[in-house]
Amino acid sequence: MIPLEWMPPFMFGGLIIFMLIGFPVAFSLMAAGLFFSLIAMSEGFFGMAFLQAIPQRIFGSVLANDLLLAIPFFTFMGAILERCGLAEEMLDSMGQLFGRVRGGLGYSVIIVGFILGAITGTVAAQVIAMAMISLPVMMRYGYNMRYATGVLAASGTITQLVPPSLVLIVLADQLKTQSGSADVGSMYLGAWGPSLLQIALFALYTFFLARIRPNDLPPVPESALTLKGWALWKKCLMGIIPSAVLIFLVLGTIMTGIATPTESGAMGAMGALLLAWIRRASISNLKGLVQEAYQNTMRITAMVVFILIGSTCFSVVFQGVDGGRWVEELFSSLPGGWVGFLIVVNLFVFFLAFFLDFFEIAFIVVPMLAPVAVKLLSPVLLDSMNGNPQAAASAALVWFGVMLCVNMQTSFMHPPFGFALFYLRGVAPKEVKSSDIYWGALPWVGLQLIMVVLVMAFPALVTTFLDKPAVVAQSQDFNFTGDENKSDTPANKVDEDAPVNFQLDKPVK
Repeated sequence: MIPLEWMPPFMFGGLIIFMLIGFPVAFSLMAAGLFFSLIAMSEGFFGMAFLQAIPQRIFGSVLANDLLLAIPFFTFMGAILERCGLAEEMLDSMGQLFGRVRGGLGYSVIIVGFILGAITGTVAAQVIAMAMISLPVMMRYGYNMRYATGVLAASGTITQLVPPSLVLIVLADQLKTQSGSADVGSMYLGAWGPSLLQIALFALYTFFLARIRPNDLPPVPESALTLKGWALWKKCLMGIIPSAVLIFLVLGTIMTGIATPTESGAMGAMGALLLAWIRRASISNLKGLVQEAYQNTMRITAMVVFILIGSTCFSVVFQGVDGGRWVEELFSSLPGGWVGFLIVVNLFVFFLAFFLDFFEIAFIVVPMLAPVAVKLLSPVLLDSMNGNPQAAASAALVWFGVMLCVNMQTSFMHPPFGFALFYLRGVAPKEVKSSDIYWGALPWVGLQLIMVVLVMAFPALVTTFLDKPAVVAQSQDFNFTGDENKSDTPANKVDEDAPVNFQLDKPVK
């Protein structure tokens, strides 16, 4: 007979084996969940009736989840903006603006990467578009190859953190507990501080590198700078103004409470279509562009839904064998309290990102860690939230989620499996060595890890812009001990919006 406490680690081990065999992650999750559910039923840990929670969760929490409708809208918006010519115009104008200073092309790539990150939300489109436009120019003017490839890959991955990032939407959906939750608007507000500081770190690294090794980041010759004065500023504004309008349509409507994330995503998609129509003269085949955007959106959305269905199957069975309690005991007993918890979790996610995509990490790992994060991090933020325990719980989840988002940027950057490096290798000229791409990425991965440490050490970077309600009455009791809050709802009435609680059946004698 298998002891109940052995089942959770066995499930993780089984999941790894299924993936090593070569199964896609979505089907590995389903296979591991169903396989261990058979073992659990044979051992009497729960009965067949417990598995009814799987279809209920799939239809109630996945297919009927309005928040997840934002994913296809933002994906479609990014696919349209990838090829409408906006990136080319912005990179050209910014290169003319900053080209006179050492490292000017690097600054232009960083700034355009930040702006594009705030309107596209897709790493692949951003890295490919900027590399095809900027890399030949940087090579022509003698930029160090490792710096050029590194700054292009890093500026593309910043879109993971800059709102309206898809990662933030997915994390907001997964960071829900009985004690608090992280909504999309709060995640966006919390991500602004780290994203701006991340851009500042990139620019500061470029500044010091230009001073220490000036020949590696030369200025653009005056003869190549064809635009000056008002003509140059006009071209810059022609790229910045449409971007600012789209940013307001997507982010401003969410933060001001005018629209939900799904509604703002729909407005952003319509704005991208309108922008493509305005720029139709520079697009060879507008109809083909829209059709390709539809196809890309369909593929990514289908992938996300299948991973969600697989993770739901796995997580239901995992909870049925007391996996949540096992994870809480494992991480709560770490030395160093909340600091030790954050260090171990960030190291775990960093190494996990060598092999798994951010969607897979978010759907598999985050729901298991969220209750532990609330328990350990809420007391840290209690004073900054005016002593309001419920606000501290939600702020703790936002802090934890943004920290993971900063960390998961590295999944696109670190060799040898970083997808941004694959995208860069695919569009870079043949004279660019793969070793230059890999070695060039390492300093930028280090900067991203420094950002993780800063967010861990200074939670105010995330929580400063969050709502801080007044302190609640002392008679109200909020439980952060991991035990689920009791509900006054009658047993025969089900709240479909509430998190699902699992109750193990007694073993059959």
